[in-house]
Amino acid sequence: MTLKKRSLWLLIPILGLSIGACSQEAADDTSSANSDTAVHTAEVSAAGKDELIANGEAIYLANCAACHQPAGTGLAGAFPPLAGSDFLQGDRKAVMSAALFGLSGPITVNGVDYNGVMPSMGHLPDADLAAALTYVFSAWGNGGSAVSVEEVAALRVELGKEDRAEGERHQGASEGEMSYEGAPVAMTGADARQIMSAGGPVLSEAEFSTATELYFQRCAGCHGVLRKGATGKALTPDITLAKGTEYLKALITYGSPAGMPNWGTSGDLTPEQIDIMARFLQQEPPLPPDWNMADMQASWKLLVKPEDRPTSPQHDRNIDNFFAVTLRDAGKVAIIDGDTKEVVTILPTGYAVHISRPSASGRYVFTIGRDAKVDMIDMWMDPPQIVAEIKIGLEARSVETSKYKGYEDKYAIAGAYWPPQYTIMDGDTLEPLKIVSTRGMTVDTQEYHPEPRVAAIVASHEHPEFIVNVKETGHILLVDYSNIDSLSVTDIPAAKFLHDGGWDSTKRYFLTAANQSDKVAVVDSRERKLVALIDVTKTPHPGRGANIIDPEFGPVWVTSALGNSNLSFLGTDPVDHPESAWKNVRVVDGMGGGSLFVKSHPNSTNLWVDAPLNPDESFSQSIAVFDINDLDAGFVTLPIGEWADLGEGPKRVVQPEYNKAGDEVWFSVWSGKEQESAIVVVDDKTRELKAVIKGPEIVTPTGKFNIYNTLHDIY
Repeated sequence: MTLKKRSLWLLIPILGLSIGACSQEAADDTSSANSDTAVHTAEVSAAGKDELIANGEAIYLANCAACHQPAGTGLAGAFPPLAGSDFLQGDRKAVMSAALFGLSGPITVNGVDYNGVMPSMGHLPDADLAAALTYVFSAWGNGGSAVSVEEVAALRVELGKEDRAEGERHQGASEGEMSYEGAPVAMTGADARQIMSAGGPVLSEAEFSTATELYFQRCAGCHGVLRKGATGKALTPDITLAKGTEYLKALITYGSPAGMPNWGTSGDLTPEQIDIMARFLQQEPPLPPDWNMADMQASWKLLVKPEDRPTSPQHDRNIDNFFAVTLRDAGKVAIIDGDTKEVVTILPTGYAVHISRPSASGRYVFTIGRDAKVDMIDMWMDPPQIVAEIKIGLEARSVETSKYKGYEDKYAIAGAYWPPQYTIMDGDTLEPLKIVSTRGMTVDTQEYHPEPRVAAIVASHEHPEFIVNVKETGHILLVDYSNIDSLSVTDIPAAKFLHDGGWDSTKRYFLTAANQSDKVAVVDSRERKLVALIDVTKTPHPGRGANIIDPEFGPVWVTSALGNSNLSFLGTDPVDHPESAWKNVRVVDGMGGGSLFVKSHPNSTNLWVDAPLNPDESFSQSIAVFDINDLDAGFVTLPIGEWADLGEGPKRVVQPEYNKAGDEVWFSVWSGKEQESAIVVVDDKTRELKAVIKGPEIVTPTGKFNIYNTLHDIY
């Protein structure tokens, strides 16, 4: 239930008003408009129009009926009617533009004034938009002309809105961003403490349990575990009680332009479940259990003691060129030999492993799943084997090991989404040593936040410190591990919603995205201070970014974005290129929004950019590649999904990753759990297909981490 940046009463369903806005041109006999209408009507045959109307009704009910009502009557004083609407009689192009790309500000419909926000429906395919518009034009006595797919496509081009990932069914949040933030959390809510308040609707114990599980599966990723709001709007009883059960049921059933999916009309939730959820949201949120030292100790398993491990590698494979590959929905990690392309072993790890990080020695690989389970893999064993494991919370994303000289492999650290805290562990055994909470005040309004999640963690090369991003509050913590019994933490205020980041090419400066703030923060790890907050385009998502030599601006660090197709090039050389340092020196159009990762390599002249969360399959199943020496020439698209030669499935292409030599790039082709997926290997020089790794054991591959490149921060 993604309610973001708008209060509940502003939920004007996108396609509804948009469509209403778009269905203008009914039987108006004005000269040029009438001529255009005749042309567009001629494009759609009678049979074709009937099919459009039938499809359009389903699209309308799924996207618009919550506000404009199934019969197009609207809601008095809130949402304008579409049935018999004089608003639909205006300029055809202007009305269609409103449907595609949103509308805000005062309008008058049938003599009644309205003033709300209608987000864009541009994320929908052209065929869906044409069908929905045709339905509204034709329904309820409107008598308008049909809208063809070609007409919608032409308007996109004219207005520069071809990228569907920029569509905002939630005002202020792009479709690419919505896809990213809407992932379920790993918690089930089974152990959550239930609080039943007297003021809310009654739920049985079984209903409360059902609702809690549904909330964690569908809603907590955006609205937070405590429903206080995270990247989504707060859903606490002080807000929801005033709306009432029937309002909330309609909202859950039909969705909203604030980005909440249509859980009912999509068939994801039954009417009974929706009724339970509407009542649940008016109760106090259930409180998930904390996860303390006793819990961690109970979960900790030392499977092979350090003294019982090999003293040298037990195989002759090239560990530096191993890849740790997340098999997301299988809850496993595959270790693949980058030289031979053989699957060396597959190990059971945490659910949906988020990252794999090598230790400073390169011997061990630490993985962390979304369920906060950390696994320690010994790469010297034949085959590699898990030697220790621990659960550091209930939901997590980040793990790292100490790398400063004299502390190699001494400590590991993991950060949790819930509870909001980080844990320092023994680097040889994963024994938990220190837990530190991240609850505190936000950097902007200095308001207390009860659930500031730990995002990226990196190990400093300049001091014995971990650099810890605290997401919701916007603080970057420099955690000095030289004396963990008397822990020293330097707090650097940056910007809210800190996320991923990586090092510049010198390994001195840490650049990290504050994605909801549309900024990149730069930390000087040597001087322990914030250097800059750089403005970038909509919702940066760099992964660890990419370091390249820009032919004009020198060393730069590159990030792509969830919210649009732009790539931002940030100058990183204050010594030889001071005029470019810590500035957004170049913005280049990529393939499309919904990008998660960019990647390059010192031995390559290519820059690779994915777009797996773009709603257009021609983008999400492909990869864009730029020639670094001729960035103005634009990108070339390679059909990675097609090269994988798979069956049915979304086939999203995600996360370019180089081999150690920098002459191959590996891509995950990520389909559904029950569908065939693959890893595609491309020759970096020729940009031609080199190998495909697939089989029944390659289940939903996502992140791939080359041991040498990840250890040495080469990207």
